[in-house]
Amino acid sequence: MSARTEWTVSASRTLEVEEPVATLAVRLVGGTVNVVGTSEAGPARVEVSELHGPPVSVSCEDGTLTVGYDDLPWKGLLKFLERKGWQRGAVVSVTVPAGTRVEVGVVGATTVVSGVAGRTELRGVSGDSTLVGLSGPVRAETVSGSVEAQALTGDLTFHSVSGDLTVVEGAGGAVRAETVSGDMVLDLDPAAGAEIELSTVSGEIAIRLPDPADAEVDANTGTGVVTNAFDDLRVTGQWGTKRITGSLGAGTGRLKATTVSGALSLLRRPAYEEPDDPAGDGPVDGPGDAPSATTPHAGKKVL
Repeated sequence: MSARTEWTVSASRTLEVEEPVATLAVRLVGGTVNVVGTSEAGPARVEVSELHGPPVSVSCEDGTLTVGYDDLPWKGLLKFLERKGWQRGAVVSVTVPAGTRVEVGVVGATTVVSGVAGRTELRGVSGDSTLVGLSGPVRAETVSGSVEAQALTGDLTFHSVSGDLTVVEGAGGAVRAETVSGDMVLDLDPAAGAEIELSTVSGEIAIRLPDPADAEVDANTGTGVVTNAFDDLRVTGQWGTKRITGSLGAGTGRLKATTVSGALSLLRRPAYEEPDDPAGDGPVDGPGDAPSATTPHAGKKVL
């Protein structure tokens, strides 16, 4: 029979988990979750603070470290909202080996995950998430929570009803994202042969790719404005559906983007960014410069 170590945390406390940890499972309502992956040798560490409501349970068994509320399931988070009058929350910070698999399920809590090389899975009803420097595959599912990701080198899968997705310095092999009304802003430098597939009903899509890029492109919007900054791509459709199609570079990768009523912007990033003006006036965009990612409708072709 495997040994199980348990703690019940009802006040601020820091715990060191001596057992090897391969999987981290966090279930939290309210508050904040911070997960940090580290390559340094040493035990996993759990810090619980700013606790209100029922105590937080911590346990470790068979390499799985579990932190949170026992009555909050990984599946069926929406059912938890039916329980009226439950007020609770905590700030939970966990340090684990970088290769740990991480599962975070939250209702109304903010989540930050950084430095993890294992698989990361997020499930949330509300509450925004930030992902930094993850090299393993990432899957995020939210109802209204937004996800901001920076320097991801693994595959990313995102599903949401109204949450936004923002990716900066994305360098993975695949991005698959679906929303109903959430916006998507992606600054990518994808790996060779990357598969990028984006779909939303009423949200806007803005994608910035390196110049030169390497992808077969098929992007369209039903009624939104289209911006295209690549001369090698064609923009068709004056009324109704507008489409951006064509091949960039060798076309080994694939970019497919669809929005029914949102704007669609395909922007380009030069191979080398110009340094800021030493006089302090800042760079001035020339005719061939990439449009700013914060102004998605600035570009060469707008319909």
